[in-house]
Amino acid sequence: MCGILAVHGLEKPSQDRARFIAQSKKLRHRGPDWSGCYVGQKSILVHERLAIVGVDLSLYLDTGAQPLVSENGKVILAVNGEIYNHIALRETVGPDVKFKTHSDCEVIIPLYQKHDTDLCNLLDGMFSFVLLDESVTPPRIIAARDPIGITTLYQGWSSQRPGAVFFASELKALVDDCDKIISFPPGHFYDSKTDTTTRYYKPTWWNGDLDGPEATIPDSPANLTLIRETLEAAVRKRLMSEVPYGVLLSGGLDSSLIASIAARETEKVAQAQYELRKKKLQEISSGPPSPSSNGLVTEEATLASWPQLHSFSIGLENSPDLLAARKAAHYLGTVHHEYVFTVQEGLDALPEVIYHLETYDVTTVRASTPMYLLSRKIKAMGVKMVLSGEGSDEILGGYLYFHAAPDARSFHQECVKRVKNLHTADCLRANKSTMAWGLEARVPFLDKAFLEVAMNVDAKEKQFSKGSQQTFDEDGHPKMEKYILRKAFDCAPGGKPFLPKSILWRQKEQFSDGVGYSWIDGMKEQAAEAISDEAFAKRAERWPEDTPDTKEGYFIRQIFDDLFPSKTAAETAVRWIPRGDWGCSSDPSGRSVSIHNAAYAATDE
Repeated sequence: MCGILAVHGLEKPSQDRARFIAQSKKLRHRGPDWSGCYVGQKSILVHERLAIVGVDLSLYLDTGAQPLVSENGKVILAVNGEIYNHIALRETVGPDVKFKTHSDCEVIIPLYQKHDTDLCNLLDGMFSFVLLDESVTPPRIIAARDPIGITTLYQGWSSQRPGAVFFASELKALVDDCDKIISFPPGHFYDSKTDTTTRYYKPTWWNGDLDGPEATIPDSPANLTLIRETLEAAVRKRLMSEVPYGVLLSGGLDSSLIASIAARETEKVAQAQYELRKKKLQEISSGPPSPSSNGLVTEEATLASWPQLHSFSIGLENSPDLLAARKAAHYLGTVHHEYVFTVQEGLDALPEVIYHLETYDVTTVRASTPMYLLSRKIKAMGVKMVLSGEGSDEILGGYLYFHAAPDARSFHQECVKRVKNLHTADCLRANKSTMAWGLEARVPFLDKAFLEVAMNVDAKEKQFSKGSQQTFDEDGHPKMEKYILRKAFDCAPGGKPFLPKSILWRQKEQFSDGVGYSWIDGMKEQAAEAISDEAFAKRAERWPEDTPDTKEGYFIRQIFDDLFPSKTAAETAVRWIPRGDWGCSSDPSGRSVSIHNAAYAATDE
């Protein structure tokens, strides 16, 4: 991923070059590898690059430095993200197209020239892009965001620059210039030719959250083989990388499954490389000795160069996640790295975390703080890309409060709403807490093909219960949250199960809980000390809209306002709250759901 800033509709863009380069510098943590700027007739595009694909530095033109420019110099492109099917797409644009770089994003230019805005539906990946077409009068700009909003993108307008439209990967690059800012909607594109924003992503399950007859409520049984194979394919395509990569491993179901699949795929690559090197070894051994090795090229040396998957976890001392991740890593054979942080280290980092997140949502801040700390450690090791497990809970109704859904229809509607709002919560967290250090997080569960399969399963097969109401399958496994995903991977292709039973059937933990329950308790205690009863009693006077309902929420909102004083910034934040009308606590912690402790109590008996 990268950072982009684009402004269209300027009177004299060359005079604004220095200003917008300075604003783009606020995004440089997202793209520390290189910066680029293009000034057009009415536009400025600035790009901060994190090199993941197209990193060959032997020749500048062979890299993916941006903004990218078409062969005729008339179409200019700045992209944040990765296009996983770029090789297949290159084959579709015709033999006359000459690519200038190895970038996976360059294919967007000829796709635009061939398909116009219909190109968006052809892309398989995570992306936000701004494309400038100067071959037409007036110049035209297209901006688009991936279907679910894995990448971040904001759009702004300024009363001081009427007619201009702004785009940026993060809010902080716009707040000084814009008095109206929105989070650009996922699955949409903006076209300056019509000055409209249009939804291009229209999956079959999209209307599932509607109340009327237009609602699409699935009734298809779960195809466990298809669920497993589609997720495997989603992980496989996301291993496209020319730099060191790893997996975030909490020891919970989602991250452990992604790590298991990635470990198997990495082993396949390693085996293929080994066979290739073995063949070369045989060729060398049948010929004259190699001067560089005195004729000693050993099979052991070749084996030592096999790629091996690295995994990363974080938590307080002896936290549930650290212990479970250690067990998962040992089983999967990853090179495991764990970071133990203290509550005080987390509290010290809060202002930085909120600055990068650009939200005051309590859930997001709680979960992002350990992820932010871990990302710094990972990047320091030279790793630039990690796989992560976001999205599964929304798709499959995995949050513990889902047990209170009154019926299957309500369960499915809540899943659809949560998936549609991922860009305000888990995707925002995964993107910004990692990209704060120039680390890219890829999320296989949000693959378009996997979504199409999993979101069309009859919600009756996703529903679950706990305690005395819990039921079991024919193998004695509890019909717990995300049962169909667990069951899909409760197999042993090649003789080895994907995961040990203790992890495959481990109860859901919120990430902010799993890193150690003392973390959330510490945040609450800090807020109780910092916010007086008198100040809290007047919270509605200070924030008449979206009023904090806890001192922790007040504390986080206060830090946010100090960092982003404008009302415009606050209007982009969205709070994550469980369904109150299902009798759930407003506290997003999984521990606040009564069945959480009940389940552990039953386990201990």
